[in-house]
Amino acid sequence: MTGDTHTTHTAEDDIRNRDIKIYVNGALLHRDEAKVSVYDSGFMLGDGMWEGMRLYNGKWAFFDEHMDRFFNSCKAVSLDVGMDAEGILAALTMTAEANGMTDNAHCRMMLTRGIKDKPFQHPSLSRSGPTLVIIMEHSRPVEALQTRGIRLATVPQARGLPMTQDAKYNSHSKLNCVIACLQAEQAGADEGLMLDPHGFVNTTNACNFFIVRRGEVWTSTGDYCMNGVTRQKVIDLCRADGIPVFEKNYSLYEAYGAEEAFLTGTFGAQTPVSEIDGKPIGTGARPMTERIRALYKAAIQENVGAVP
Repeated sequence: MTGDTHTTHTAEDDIRNRDIKIYVNGALLHRDEAKVSVYDSGFMLGDGMWEGMRLYNGKWAFFDEHMDRFFNSCKAVSLDVGMDAEGILAALTMTAEANGMTDNAHCRMMLTRGIKDKPFQHPSLSRSGPTLVIIMEHSRPVEALQTRGIRLATVPQARGLPMTQDAKYNSHSKLNCVIACLQAEQAGADEGLMLDPHGFVNTTNACNFFIVRRGEVWTSTGDYCMNGVTRQKVIDLCRADGIPVFEKNYSLYEAYGAEEAFLTGTFGAQTPVSEIDGKPIGTGARPMTERIRALYKAAIQENVGAVP
């Protein structure tokens, strides 16, 4: 990437992250010592699920919603978590306390099917139980994510059908999105805008995508995108605040002509999009995005008792 490029997950540098402790199956290890086996099914096959969460005021924002998605995904692929949501919360608390984290921390929690007896695909070869890893970092988005915004390029890599690999799985198997990201980078953009199998605008390689047209907020039908917690919060907040919001099919024609566009994700909340395929989005004014950002901050305050 060039020096002028950033992603939706670009964070301020924090030297404290050089000595974080990482949770690996109940043990807390310095980041340089935290390792999993080369026989682990996550490393070998991408066989696992993950969640990204943010810590505010000592609490995980929208924890119940994240756990609902996580446990549903694990059940769908017959992946035994080995504990309930309270057990997950205890592991998160243990990791946060070990790192002295109470606010503006980001967690990537990863569960795999565990270590395999032999280096082959069949799930029955994972016999030792699941591997749970929690990486937690001090993490605050850089200001440029809001001021400059993200540049998108439409990429040939598409979001697939549910019977190939359902995008609702927050799985370790992210090659589809990695390819899209590479295609966008090679086109000189920050991230890739992915279409669905029918050619309608769907999502980016890392976040869900919204546009604003004539006072209305549009996003995809949800048939081919990650069932994002932040995405659903934005839809719910718009409805509660009287903002017309639609989950619908639309093409690049409508996206290019939007007055505003933004991405949603746990890390960046709502990140403005400045251009798509070299075409500037709107005039640079983002009143609807700012209104939604304010509503989302208030929702976090209500959920955890602190303004992010």
